[in-house]
Amino acid sequence: MERRTFLRNSVLFTGGMALTGVGSIASAQNLRYVSKRPVKSDRNFVSTSVDKIIDKIKEQISNPELSWMFENCFPNTLDTTVLYSEDSGKPDTFVITGDINAMWLRDSTAQVWPYLPLISEDEKLKNLFRGVINRQTKCVLIDPYANAFNKEAEGSHWESDNTEMKPELHERKWEIDSLCYTIRLAYHYWKTSGDDSCFDAKWEEAAELIVKTFKQQQRKENRGPYSFERNTTRPYDTLPGGGYGNPVNPIGLIVSSFRPSDDATVLPFLIPSNYFAVTSLRQLTEILTYLGVKEKLADQALNLAKEVETALTKYAISDHMNYGEILAFEVDGFGNKLFMDDANIPSLLALPYLGAMDSSDVLYQNTRKFILSANNPWFYKGKYAEGIGGPHVGVDMIWPMSIIMRAMTSSDEKEIISCLRMLIATHAETGFMHETFHKNNPENFTRSWFAWANTLFGELIFKLSRERPNVLAVV
Repeated sequence: MERRTFLRNSVLFTGGMALTGVGSIASAQNLRYVSKRPVKSDRNFVSTSVDKIIDKIKEQISNPELSWMFENCFPNTLDTTVLYSEDSGKPDTFVITGDINAMWLRDSTAQVWPYLPLISEDEKLKNLFRGVINRQTKCVLIDPYANAFNKEAEGSHWESDNTEMKPELHERKWEIDSLCYTIRLAYHYWKTSGDDSCFDAKWEEAAELIVKTFKQQQRKENRGPYSFERNTTRPYDTLPGGGYGNPVNPIGLIVSSFRPSDDATVLPFLIPSNYFAVTSLRQLTEILTYLGVKEKLADQALNLAKEVETALTKYAISDHMNYGEILAFEVDGFGNKLFMDDANIPSLLALPYLGAMDSSDVLYQNTRKFILSANNPWFYKGKYAEGIGGPHVGVDMIWPMSIIMRAMTSSDEKEIISCLRMLIATHAETGFMHETFHKNNPENFTRSWFAWANTLFGELIFKLSRERPNVLAVV
């Protein structure tokens, strides 16, 4: 049975022994907040720059519990999920999600993302990033429609899915954001480091495949080559319409068969992912133009970005009875719209975080008010917190990721502090973030080892340490 520690009336109870007095309480807190990081020799990857920044930021945090959570969470990706090697002299980094031994294109980018500002002072960390980019390039070339990959050609328990599975694939759910995240990482690594060594012939081939796949999924001429069906009792784990999803009217938007939660879309034009695609295609254009290669592909990427952006302006916006003009979550091009938001990123809430919309934009602010209200069917208020969930886990389950993203996209320090306090109140004394927790019972949570959520939380604290250190001093 797990040993639990509780503070009651200035007395620490631990394993049946009570410690009283001010000095004892200080000692008790030190005992309670012992680091949960693996010992250095057991860590998958050690970065001196990451360890230094942890020590520096902890000095800015007044709340010992928040400091402890940051120390546990921020390095979790490096400590436990990255597998660095070299393939023919090139860095190669495989990144598992945590308790699932597979690499998602989305998660792997998001997991290493917070360390990007530190690469200029850490060559070892820089090589790790190059390795993730190189591995993602390999993955796209294996199958641009897959969301998750094995380290080797070892197969998975999803081999029975009715789609074009390969032994290198863990899962083959088509999600726009998977390809967007590969561009996001490569682009920002290049802009941060000035290193363009990852943009080799293989990367250019993958870039061509990304644009081709996006264009195929505009479905202007036919439904394209991708279909997916799974024998399951969960309707969100398979696609209707013979594996092609619900019908769409080809209006220039890109179909995403699945959401970043890995749940099937209801209306296949997923709006947050289409906004993300616009940003990513413009970044891809900039890279190709800089390299002076594949001018035709650069033109195609830019024209596609413009086409999707025009379609978003025309089809994604609606007048809500309570909030004015807001963004729908999904549309089908026939006039049908689904109004909600899901916790996973890209989400409507996360658009400024992804560089897809300015946080001061009236359209975003109106949409944000809707998202964080009872009018969003997946927004919950409970005894310990309020936040966004989604059908992936189900009703009354809040994703810490949504609380983190609310703070990341806020300019209101009271709101940010409120978010931090909710995160402190809901980690169930584990010192880590989880996939979800019940709105009235944080000890009812899913996924004890979910590296994306852990590192995203660390990213929030890192961001606040640079932009709003006063917040960390008062939580």
